[in-house]
Amino acid sequence: MSVGLEYVTDPGCSWSWASEPTLRRLLVEFDAQVRITYVMGGLARDYGDPGGDGPWRALFDHWLDVADQTGAPIDPRLWTENPIRSTYPAAMAAKAAAELSTDGGARYLRALREGLMCRRRKLDTVDALTEEAARAGIDAGAFRSALGSSAIVEAFGEDVERARALVAEVPAGERDGAVVDAGGGRERVTFPTALFEGAGERRIVAGHRPYEEYHAAALVCGATEADAGRAPTVAEALRRFGRMTTGEVAAVCDLPGPRAPAELWRMAAEWRVRPERVLTGWLWEAA
Repeated sequence: MSVGLEYVTDPGCSWSWASEPTLRRLLVEFDAQVRITYVMGGLARDYGDPGGDGPWRALFDHWLDVADQTGAPIDPRLWTENPIRSTYPAAMAAKAAAELSTDGGARYLRALREGLMCRRRKLDTVDALTEEAARAGIDAGAFRSALGSSAIVEAFGEDVERARALVAEVPAGERDGAVVDAGGGRERVTFPTALFEGAGERRIVAGHRPYEEYHAAALVCGATEADAGRAPTVAEALRRFGRMTTGEVAAVCDLPGPRAPAELWRMAAEWRVRPERVLTGWLWEAA
């Protein structure tokens, strides 16, 4: 049975980046049964003038804290070297990519996350976002046109409102940490938040949560495991997803503890995978 998943996120959200292992494992275990729609909730309209007094040190420390808690590869020097002023341009770019891509913009959103979190790219201008789109295989001219359209602005505005409306889905006893201040007296769900819907059921999972909560929500909403008991090999996972973090390989391939890095370095020694160093970890891709 097909299960809908609204995934509320933002390209500049470090907790969403740290939750990628959970999302990718979900896609493997339930395959095409789970249909993801990305909702760009709008993390930060304006961080302030990069040349002035901004929250850069706090954001630097926050990203390091997320990396420390989750093991995600993150390079927070974006905030001290060339900080972005807002996450809204990247969020609108993700909406434009969704309109122009057959995968709902998933590949482009991933490129934005890696660019911001791992490579310190200042992805808050039309030129930078268009360049990233071209790398992701999207026609640059069509992308630039879509990004500048009123339709994308309106679509992004609807996503921001959706992130606020989903507050009503959070049970009263679970609001702590799941609902945050959105400014102007409004609230929104935290990022990431996943709303599963299917088989007449709805389940919400708010925040960076264990995979088991996603798995249980998908089952309640009618999904069945695609290939129970068989995790893909590292080579199979890399062929499917392309570049992966160590944590993603561990989650998708069921290689807990030191097994994932041990297997990856063994494959690297055989020239089968290429490691890419990030300040707090590694990215891996097939050689």
